[in-house]
Amino acid sequence: MIKAGIIGATGYTGAELVRMLSTHPDVELTVITSRQYEGQKISDVYPALTGRSDLVCEAFEPDTFCERVDIAFTALPHKIPMGIVPDLLDRGVRVVDLSADFRFRNVAAYEAWYQPHTAPELSETAVYGLCELNHEAIKGAQVVGNPGCYPTTILLALVPLLKAGIIEAEGIISDSKSGVSGAGRGLSLGAHFCEANESFKPYKVDGHRHRPEIEEVLSLAHGSDVEVTFIPHLIPATRGMLSTIYCTLAEGKSEADARAVLASTYAGRPFVRLREAGKMPDILHVQYTNFCDIGLSSDSRNGRMVVVSAIDNLVKGASGQAIQNMNIMAGLDERAGLL
Repeated sequence: MIKAGIIGATGYTGAELVRMLSTHPDVELTVITSRQYEGQKISDVYPALTGRSDLVCEAFEPDTFCERVDIAFTALPHKIPMGIVPDLLDRGVRVVDLSADFRFRNVAAYEAWYQPHTAPELSETAVYGLCELNHEAIKGAQVVGNPGCYPTTILLALVPLLKAGIIEAEGIISDSKSGVSGAGRGLSLGAHFCEANESFKPYKVDGHRHRPEIEEVLSLAHGSDVEVTFIPHLIPATRGMLSTIYCTLAEGKSEADARAVLASTYAGRPFVRLREAGKMPDILHVQYTNFCDIGLSSDSRNGRMVVVSAIDNLVKGASGQAIQNMNIMAGLDERAGLL
């Protein structure tokens, strides 16, 4: 039985981890931390967890935390994990970090969009936790940087197609939409019901910090620099995320070629579902699951192809993928606790 701990258990992703780990057949959730709710039961903070977990939130103290866990999930705001992950590793605890702190190989790119990095040496050895595409590297990782939610939708759809030369690297556009939970649990005007209900709007059109994460992974897959146009939107839904991606088919390639590459890449991978021709993903069909649904459509008149990818932003886009990473790291069935 693996002993797991969550540092930052009372945000949306932390609570989602508690929800799923509480029924994981191979995991004992031994400790959860929260600065804001120290001393309170998680089921008092989230009544939906009553009967699933009555763990009491503790202040994070490295000595007492590490002696009770084999693996830690850091579900904290960017910048905080880089300050504590080195100490966790020194104490023999493996880490799945849900912030952006260990997603980038290029530390300068991280620093340009976030803040100075205090543990850059770990960025060189941390593994980017896109489970379906980095499975072998994740197995031996000490630190996994759990991907962002928007990048998960876009990268699962595009990386195999770029690697196989099915699509051109130039002119990729992703029109992406997220439910309001993607903004986190902290109060903000844009996430208020009266602001978000019956509203549909783009945000951070001039540059979202998930864009450099997307571009770094696509560039590594392609072997040279790839730039994308990425426009996120907020939709009046609690959870769910969908990216509609516009790209150009390479000369001589077809939608059938793209479908064959995706089918081959994800054969035997339990959480990517390729929709049959004529059918497209729907966020309703992936809510509360760890699935990523992908659909394709092409226009023979102009050689363009549309790739649509949908996930639950809190599960496959965050906590579910984090558990999938843990399963791989621990040599468990990848599906454990997720189906």
